[in-house]
Formats: sequence, structure tokens, C-alpha cells
Amino acid sequence: MDPNATAAAVIGGGGNGIMTSQSTDASPADSSATTAATPIDDSKQNLTQVINSIQKTLGILHQLYLTVSSYNVASQLPLLQRMNNLVMELDNMTRLAEKCNIQIPMEVLNLIDDGKNPDQFTRDMLNGCIAKNQITKGKTDSFKALRRHLLEDLEQTFPDEVESYRDIRAASAAIVH
Repeated sequence: MDPNATAAAVIGGGGNGIMTSQSTDASPADSSATTAATPIDDSKQNLTQVINSIQKTLGILHQLYLTVSSYNVASQLPLLQRMNNLVMELDNMTRLAEKCNIQIPMEVLNLIDDGKNPDQFTRDMLNGCIAKNQITKGKTDSFKALRRHLLEDLEQTFPDEVESYRDIRAASAAIVH
């Protein structure tokens, strides 16, 4: 198996069944497209490059594993070549990663260190948001009930003023919508 072909297959796979080609030559049309890119596009492209480098590194590690598991004297040169490829790709990955600005909450890293699933952080955050949302909804409902109660009391005492107030509210609501 050709190591370059495997690495190209690993790089080309985007996880969506579409093979993407990567060229080191940039045509003038390509360079004008990249200069007009937004910072979001640049960071997304940087992240994609890091992900591709990780996938290539995993391919190289797999090849290295196969070479080491069936090691003999004749496979010493391919082993050294793959080790050099691994070192070069790790260096490339480090350079690409410096361009990415990804912030990971410490809680996620602590969960990973504890051997737990980092999705637990997302689950905990969502549950916290749901709880806060319920509290806010309760407060909103309480204020709506208070407003309704005050309007009922005001309507008994000042019916004309409340009717004028409702007309004004209906007119302003019609303008907003």
C-alpha cells in the first residue's frame, strides 16, 4: 500500500462522502477569493486544515502500527520514513493549530481528565439553561398575573381610563406588528 495514497485518502475525506482535492498551487483566482474572505471563513478554514492534519496523522500512525507489528530488517527504511512523516505532520499540525483560536472551557478538560464524556458538560449546560428558563418563565407569568389583577382592580375603580389605556395599547401593538 502506498503511504502517500493512504494519506491523500485520509485528507480528502470530509466525513460527508465527498472527496475534496487539496492543491498546494494557488491560481490567481484562488488568491483573490481568499483575500476577500471574512475572519469567520479564515478561522473555519484554519480549523478544517487542523482537522485534515489530524486525520492525516491518524493515517500515518495506522501505517506506523502496521509496519511495527510486522517488523523485520527489510522494513527498517519504511519505518524510518513513516517516523519522519509523523514528525513532519505533527510539526505541520502545530503550526496550523497556532492559527486557530478555539476556547475550551476548563470543565470540559477536567471531565476528559476524569475519564468522563465531555458531552456531559453540554448536557449540564443545557439543563442549567432549562432551569433558568423555567425560573424566568415563572417570573414572567407572575408579572402577567399581577398586571391582569391590577387591570381588573383599576377597571372597577377607573373604567374610562382603563378603556383608553386598552385602546392605546391596541393601537401601539397594531403599529409594531
